[in-house]
Amino acid sequence: MSMATVHAGTCYLSGQVAIDNRGGPIEAQVAEILDRIDNLLAECGSDRSRMLSVQVFMADLADMAPLNEAWDAWLPAGSAPARTTIQTTLASDAYRLEIAVIAAAG
Repeated sequence: MSMATVHAGTCYLSGQVAIDNRGGPIEAQVAEILDRIDNLLAECGSDRSRMLSVQVFMADLADMAPLNEAWDAWLPAGSAPARTTIQTTLASDAYRLEIAVIAAAG
């Protein structure tokens, strides 16, 4: 599985989960995932201001408030992508969320 691929000027990131904070609090998982997204976008020649679409998969929508707080602080003003948030069963009970991104590549 590729963590990221680029095709025709578009960067596609696979769903990112917290590895170091697996099983940890939602705040720690969100912070780690956003950092992973930053790193992968940079590898694609992109950044968070160039995101086009984001899908957030959550184990429990009760975690939406801490996600949104971290998301709003992380996202550059005026560059919010289209975002979908879905409650679902994730690959492991230790994961609280998974985030997939499509972004314009440099």
